[in-house]
Amino acid sequence: GQKVRPIFVKAPPTQIEPTVRNGAGRNGHAPEAASPPSQGMELQSRVDQTVYAFRLRGHLLAKLDPLGRPRPALDHIADLGMVSSTHFTGQELEQVVDSSDVFAEPQVRLGDLLNRLRQTYCEHIGVEFMNLLDSDRRRWLMRRMEHCENRRMLTLDEQKRTLMKLSYAETFEGFLHTKYVTAKRFSLEGSDSLVPMLDAFLEEGGKMGVKEVVVGMAHRGRLNILTNILGKTPFQIFNEFEGPSDPSKYKDRGDVKYHQGFSSDHQTVAGTKIHLSLAFNPSHLEVVDPVVEGRVRAKQDRVGDAQGDAVVPLLIHGDAAFAGQGLVAETLNLSQLKGYFTGGTVHIVVNNQVGFTTDPDDSRSSLYCTSMAQMLDIPVFHVNGDDPEACVHVMRLVTEYRQTFKTDVIIDLVSFRRYGHNEGDEPAFTQPDMYALIDKHPTTRKIYAEQLIQQKKVTADDAEAIRQKCIAEFQAAHAKVREARQFTEPSFLQGLWKNFRGGPDKDVPEIETGVTLAEGSEILNRIGEVPAGFTPHPKIIKLLEGRKAMASGKQALDWSAAESLAYGSLLKAGYSVRLTGQDTERGTFTHRHAVLHDVKTGGKFTSIQQFARGEAKLGLYNSPLSEMGCLGFEFGYSLDYPDALVIWEAQFGDFANNAQVIIDQFISAAEDKWYRLSGLTLFLPHGYEGQGPEHSSARLERFLGLCAEDNIQVCYPTTPAQIFHLVRRQTIRPWRKPLVVMSPKSLLRKPEVVSPLEDFTRGTFQRLIADKPEISPGQVERLLLCSGKVYYDLVSARDNQKDSSVSIARLEQLYPFPKEQLVKLLESMPKLKEIFWVQEEPKNMGGWRFMFPLLHETISSLQRSSPTLGFIGRVASASPATGFIEAHHLEQKLIVEEAVLKGLKNVR
Repeated sequence: GQKVRPIFVKAPPTQIEPTVRNGAGRNGHAPEAASPPSQGMELQSRVDQTVYAFRLRGHLLAKLDPLGRPRPALDHIADLGMVSSTHFTGQELEQVVDSSDVFAEPQVRLGDLLNRLRQTYCEHIGVEFMNLLDSDRRRWLMRRMEHCENRRMLTLDEQKRTLMKLSYAETFEGFLHTKYVTAKRFSLEGSDSLVPMLDAFLEEGGKMGVKEVVVGMAHRGRLNILTNILGKTPFQIFNEFEGPSDPSKYKDRGDVKYHQGFSSDHQTVAGTKIHLSLAFNPSHLEVVDPVVEGRVRAKQDRVGDAQGDAVVPLLIHGDAAFAGQGLVAETLNLSQLKGYFTGGTVHIVVNNQVGFTTDPDDSRSSLYCTSMAQMLDIPVFHVNGDDPEACVHVMRLVTEYRQTFKTDVIIDLVSFRRYGHNEGDEPAFTQPDMYALIDKHPTTRKIYAEQLIQQKKVTADDAEAIRQKCIAEFQAAHAKVREARQFTEPSFLQGLWKNFRGGPDKDVPEIETGVTLAEGSEILNRIGEVPAGFTPHPKIIKLLEGRKAMASGKQALDWSAAESLAYGSLLKAGYSVRLTGQDTERGTFTHRHAVLHDVKTGGKFTSIQQFARGEAKLGLYNSPLSEMGCLGFEFGYSLDYPDALVIWEAQFGDFANNAQVIIDQFISAAEDKWYRLSGLTLFLPHGYEGQGPEHSSARLERFLGLCAEDNIQVCYPTTPAQIFHLVRRQTIRPWRKPLVVMSPKSLLRKPEVVSPLEDFTRGTFQRLIADKPEISPGQVERLLLCSGKVYYDLVSARDNQKDSSVSIARLEQLYPFPKEQLVKLLESMPKLKEIFWVQEEPKNMGGWRFMFPLLHETISSLQRSSPTLGFIGRVASASPATGFIEAHHLEQKLIVEEAVLKGLKNVR
């Protein structure tokens, strides 16, 4: 089976050098003699409480705001009184006390101890870490922070590199501000330290085995990060500001420049190569988070990076979004689950201290914007964005922590936004006091340059020369763009994707998806067995015996067996399969039983795991009760595992409502906006069985409303053989488009919903299924077109009536619409007078409004007089279904009567 990913990794023993900034004694002399034992015990007790208070609450006194505004009054927190110098007398400050491991030395002068604690926890860095349940991680952090006073001194080269990065960040924004005055760019100004931080992350990560980083971020500072970290040239970015020379080629496609993705190879100072990918994303804040996690997991699975050492996710958030978007909590909750573990995510919150126009007091109920992260057992670092060396130190510490312990970790980069939400906005409308301070506030580069000049690390001329060098590079790139605009498309179908294709469905031939009879029998036989000593639930024994009977051809295959046969055959052929969702292992409707449980030991057995060959992997996981986060994760996974079958299953189809942003912005539009394909499959249980408004409809109409340019596939299979061929076609055919499946509920056990083993050994998925052979097309006068479960009600009523003038055809693929197959069917019916689209859903839902123009166009194209076209189904309704089972049965009866018995004109 697969390796279980670790939850936490213990820290290795480390040696920390004591700081050189303060000695153990005052002025380098030996400390004062110890006080008498009783007094010493009482003093030491207060010292211990004070040390604990600094570690627990010191962050509340840290100087985090670059604008210098006072922090909220926290007088109600008693511990804060212990961190003031008045808590001890002048004489006590000279006493020698136990250092509580704050120093490497066992005993130090109390005044030195308090000074180090203040420097560590109450200056430009505040740390929330005492909540950690793991004492090893707490102690590891204490040593890393306290022994150096939370400030690792940078070498001269590192300081110059930091100044260089700040200079590039500042001059890039300034250049755009003067050259593209009216254009939105969502500048990084005020949070410039993010650039040297990310540089430090790559430098430190490269030393600790990081080979690849996937970055997710919204629009704030995105262009700056693209050019100054990912290496997208200023020429490319300026070209995007200029736009294509022929706009007619980009009608209805593409996306704005601060939503595009990018990838590159970054080389560290030490020569380590790290591949960087900035994920494409829409404007919906935080929606890219689970997509990044899924991409990272796919990359890790491909290379066998089970612990997440080599591939790392990095998410950059905004403060208002991190606190306000529920998807943040969904994504955080995935972090330590075995089906979603990525070795820990590095989160940086670019804290502008304001939303669009909303102050923190109106946008969150917590003191910190990062308080959501307290749901995990992880540390949170708050750092003043105007202290780049503190920012770099925190970034290094966080990188080391993540690589050591494999958990998420948060940095709250407290900064500001120099302009409004975008550069055309006037922020003083709503934050006049804040922006009065910002208008007078120097840039981070200027502050740091003056600091280095005072320290005699660089001269004023050196600092200005660096700035001018940056400006000159941007000017040269801009001049080159003005000379010759060379707008380029994003890269497409490269690397892993070189053997796959998108585009129109008609350009890709159908393929055979059956398996041999011998292979089908073998797989069914083996999934009907359990290991020696394994005791399944008594009711499962019948299921296993059924699989054996199916293998020999004595029993037709049900839906569960068809699925298992599809997955097993794909694994045998070397394709990976990942199936996740709420209760997917057993199946919401107790049909799948892909994972069996020993009733005596509680042990698990996954029968289809045994078929994996070569590099094929099976990922079969129950998901948390999340839709948006989990579907986003699977979409991301599909982006970096194109040769796998990746399925997300909803518990009920309508649960996908909670993931609508992922569906609208990523699944349906990624090819059109970003030239990115996905083969993700959605299983959405759908069907009207009287379970009420919430558990009947998977909102088929919403998916059909998104259909255009062959962007997705929408299918409604009605037999086990059809789902078998459909998922195999999705994997084997090189055409990669998302597949939306209206999957069954009651059909999972309906006796007539079975397929003989022979149906799995030939052919492929049928987009349109005509009536049974005994209904002669030449005698048909009324054609009922339908999809899904209603077919079985219709065919039963028609057969009871023995009316051969009524034919029933199933449209198994609603999009891309199978026009050719339908025309062929209609041409075979010379007596056809009327066609009805029959559906269970209300008239304003389901397939009717999407199908009507397509059916009308198809009928009009016939080379003879056109039959009439009508609708049979429930009347338009605000709610998908009735909540009363008796009313449901009556409605269903009326639909069937109107369709087959040619009775009522509308279902009431």
